[in-house]
Amino acid sequence: MSRKMLITLIVLMAIVLSGLILVQTTMIKSASDIREEQFDQLVQNALNMVAIQLDLDEQRLAREYARRGELPGMNGKREELGNVFPYNSPARGTLSFSLSYSNQGVISRFEEQYEVQVGDPSDSLSMMGVEGFMKQSLEQQRRRKEWLRNADWWNYKIALEDMPLEERIDSTRVKAFLDAAMAQFRIDLEYKYAIKNSTMAKETILFGDSDYNPKNRGEYPQLLFQNDYYGPKPNYLNVYFPHRKRYLFRQTGLTIIPTIILTGLLIAIFAYAILVIMRQKKLSNIKNDFINNMTHELKTPISTISLASQMLQDGSIANTPSTIEHVSKVIFQESKRLSFQVEKVLQMAVFNEGRLKLKLREFDVNKMIETVTSNFELRVKNKNGVLHTEIMAEDAVIKGDEVHITNVIFNLLDNAMKYSRENPEIWVRTENRKNQVMISVQDNGIGIGKEHHDQIFDRFYRVPTGNVHDVKGFGLGLSYVKKIVDLHNGTIKVESALNKGTKFKIYFPQINN
Repeated sequence: MSRKMLITLIVLMAIVLSGLILVQTTMIKSASDIREEQFDQLVQNALNMVAIQLDLDEQRLAREYARRGELPGMNGKREELGNVFPYNSPARGTLSFSLSYSNQGVISRFEEQYEVQVGDPSDSLSMMGVEGFMKQSLEQQRRRKEWLRNADWWNYKIALEDMPLEERIDSTRVKAFLDAAMAQFRIDLEYKYAIKNSTMAKETILFGDSDYNPKNRGEYPQLLFQNDYYGPKPNYLNVYFPHRKRYLFRQTGLTIIPTIILTGLLIAIFAYAILVIMRQKKLSNIKNDFINNMTHELKTPISTISLASQMLQDGSIANTPSTIEHVSKVIFQESKRLSFQVEKVLQMAVFNEGRLKLKLREFDVNKMIETVTSNFELRVKNKNGVLHTEIMAEDAVIKGDEVHITNVIFNLLDNAMKYSRENPEIWVRTENRKNQVMISVQDNGIGIGKEHHDQIFDRFYRVPTGNVHDVKGFGLGLSYVKKIVDLHNGTIKVESALNKGTKFKIYFPQINN
């Protein structure tokens, strides 16, 4: 896949994913807004119900005052209404009484007529007629007063409206009405309430919950006593919910959480797909470099063997014993070199297939290092270099495969030789570090850029040098080193900078005798 095609694919996937996320976010926002509006409407309906209940409660109280004939604030004293009929002194003669009364009230009409004529009041029959009339008059007066009280209860209601709000409302009943309304509308959430008066742009809390403090949380106001005769006053019932956001999130969670999870999974899959594509692209480049290096590495010994064989075949040189010995030696060395390169590739294949078997045993790292450095010292001297060996580990016994660990040290020393300057200087050191044995190999070579530190242990990876192949290799040595160290539960670290040399540190768990 070309670089241009890869970039186009990534951009298209990013656009599609961004659009999908935008649509999901819009849907989640819409669902959340709908749930919030529904909740707000339920709360407003509940508060409106409370306001209606308070209004009806006051009307009931006004009717009760009217029934008792008692104005608000009279402390139980009944209203004194005078007798509309004067008592006349006894006299002789003819008495004639006539009464006609009518009144149009707010909700009904009262009308009653009564007329009686009697003769001489000294007559016993006449006196009985007067007596009956007086009784009828008193009963009529009683019924008239009762009707007036019942018919004019609205006047008592108006009298109640002039009272302070703290006297008009019973806080206990407000709380009971609120609890009942919240339960009816299925609002199962803790709330705080307060009765406020807003006069001249100043809010005053008259009564309510002592810890009423909405801060930045939204309040729900409800105007009280909207049907007052002279118009509603700026008195409000305010409610807020301390855990409103959490409640709404819990209510919409069944819709939001699966969407968020699926969107997160989609983003993760997209990122993983991009990562895989980039790794495949990188692996393709590494394999191309490997093929170029392998072609260069195998071409030289094959060409040498072919040339030597041709010399022996065409008789262009004298087939003297010394010449034949020299040519055969060249063929043998180049064949051995070619076999070694092929063995490296096969060895990495064995690692990748998991068929490597380690032969673990206890051995002394110090002795192993002394043997390796004594064998390698000759190669360093041939390049006019110096090999320093510092054995500082007091307890250097570990458990591992001595052959493979020896190969690890040889690989690191071989790299130190390859990438050193004309006069290489190499240090090999052993130390004890917190129940571990550390082996370090340091050189004064060309160094490795920091950006390549995490990749030098990858298979086939070599630090880019363009088309210059002045250093032989397939990029398999450090990969082999890393796998062997990992199989022994060890760790390897690199410290390097361009033109300042390289230092590898290997840590193996030590055995405390």
